[in-house]
Amino acid sequence: MTFVSSPSTHSDSPVLTWHWRGYPITYQTQGTQGPAVVLVHGFGASLGHWRKNIAALATSCRVYALDLIGFGGSAKPTPNTQMAYTFETWSQQIADFCREVIADSVFLVGNSIGCIAAMQTAVDHPDLVRGVAMINCSLRLLHDRRRATQPWFKRMGAPLLQQILQVKWIGRAFFKQIARSQTVRKILLKAYARPDAVTDELVDLLMVPASDPGAADVFLAFTAYSQGPLPEDLLEVLPCPAIILWGAADPWEPIALGQALANYPCVERFIPLEGVGHCPQDEAPELVNPILQEWFSQQVGGNKL
Repeated sequence: MTFVSSPSTHSDSPVLTWHWRGYPITYQTQGTQGPAVVLVHGFGASLGHWRKNIAALATSCRVYALDLIGFGGSAKPTPNTQMAYTFETWSQQIADFCREVIADSVFLVGNSIGCIAAMQTAVDHPDLVRGVAMINCSLRLLHDRRRATQPWFKRMGAPLLQQILQVKWIGRAFFKQIARSQTVRKILLKAYARPDAVTDELVDLLMVPASDPGAADVFLAFTAYSQGPLPEDLLEVLPCPAIILWGAADPWEPIALGQALANYPCVERFIPLEGVGHCPQDEAPELVNPILQEWFSQQVGGNKL
């Protein structure tokens, strides 16, 4: 295990490097007291997506923001031959990080697919996870088992597009079109309900990893990943308490569908965030941070919300 510090453009904390299975993994940490908290980003994002949360949470917690392998500043090994980009892989990465770097049990906070990775970690390694906070959990609407519930054009079109994108030159050309500042900004303006939150800084932090060798192949591998767990599969067996926050204006993960996740016994509370889109931790940190801090405090104190 090797640690290397390097300058950070996202917060006052340096970006550190931990080696996992021989690959460099980037993370940030801040805070010296309180429970350990690990922040897990969504698809195409990175630890920089938590830049508005780390310092606030660090006033009462030991906070770690981690780049999943394949994303952010972490290594991007070749899919299938060098690395399987699945939730089980990310679960093992998070668990090993908790054991080797933090050396303690943790609360996990995820956004989008980061919620699935967090829950998978809790299910696979129940000794390590004290609770899971989910922010606009990915419903995995293009999953094979979801297909029958989708409109006909999505049932037919999604698998066809996935197949076409697996043709290497087509897939890479598609990624090249997506990985442009103007395109990223347009996507963010659809995902965020508050346009003023879509800043140059946000666009840049999402753009930089896209130029890394292997970034296109990881992106294409995950777009073809329609298997693995659905959120309800994991909630059914989640061995720890959970809380769900949901930006009510999310155009990708509709809150009407997300509210069904509140029916599982492990979910202590479902909190709608009005006027907020898919990434509330970045779009409305003034709403998200206090909720998380209160929940961690109550869990540690043995009280339920």
